Amino acid sequence: MEILAFGVQADEKPLVERAFAGHHEVRGLGVFLNADTAPIAAGHEIISTSVNCDLGAEVLADLAAGGTRMVAQRSTGFNNIDLEVAERLGMTIARVSSYSPHSVAEFAWTLAMAVNRRVVRASTRTRDFDFRLDGLMGRDLHGRTAGILGTGKIGEAFARIAHGFGMRLLGWDVAENPACLDLGMTYVPKEQLLAESDLVSLHVPLLPATRHLIDADALKTMRDDAILVNSSRGGLIDTAALVAELREGRFTGVGLDVYEAEAGLFFLDKSLQAVDDDTLARLVTFPNVLVTSHQAYYTVDAVGQIVETTVDNVLDYTAGRRSENVLVPRS
Repeated sequence: MEILAFGVQADEKPLVERAFAGHHEVRGLGVFLNADTAPIAAGHEIISTSVNCDLGAEVLADLAAGGTRMVAQRSTGFNNIDLEVAERLGMTIARVSSYSPHSVAEFAWTLAMAVNRRVVRASTRTRDFDFRLDGLMGRDLHGRTAGILGTGKIGEAFARIAHGFGMRLLGWDVAENPACLDLGMTYVPKEQLLAESDLVSLHVPLLPATRHLIDADALKTMRDDAILVNSSRGGLIDTAALVAELREGRFTGVGLDVYEAEAGLFFLDKSLQAVDDDTLARLVTFPNVLVTSHQAYYTVDAVGQIVETTVDNVLDYTAGRRSENVLVPRS
């Protein structure tokens, strides 16, 4: 059986092919699944998708009409999939429930340190042989407060690094993580965490209850000199509200690996086109903002685990088995 994989990056392709070798043929496509590309999947019972693929009602209906019965998503997040429609169409949907939390946590710290110590600005200057230090002053994070919204596996990994820096730890989640408590974390209401933290990092899933978790009111609660990092999902932050606060000169730095309107932009080369997203265009002009293209998970370790789990999900489907990765079971 040939598996059609959408949204496969060049670095990812050999890992995908190696993982499927000996099981099924796989054809990796650089294009993302959407209403225009869905017809490509016709005749393929199983496809694999990435988080920036569109699996809304229209696309799922096209897939089902073309004979697709199983979607193996290569990510933990699944907010791009209409699960109710998939169930109604009798499709099986599986995801990767977990992979290396260190990849995302370490990258979140990369963003935090880059904006704190003005690394991008410094690098740009030295390329022009400008070795002045004006405007490059950062802050020690030792002894300051890290606020972590979401203390699951990734949030815990982020907390361990913060503990290594010697930071005070504040946490917010629906349930307390014993490992974080052992690190000395204190769980507090969201408003208190935002008001007291020098560094705020987001590690919660994007759900209806968490959309715009950091809205205009939340942003105003934060310290003027705080650092905000989001390596989870773009929809957690009201970007328009964030731009408004940045225009007022607030925040030491903002590091974003995700953006709420990233679909159709991230993972693609738009350098020769006019981008009509005015909010993003304004966001990247701020000198204290660093935006990267959803690459926090992108290590050989994490991607390797993701594709291995994806293969397992496909094998479970063909064998009639069900695992914890299944979001919509086989009908």
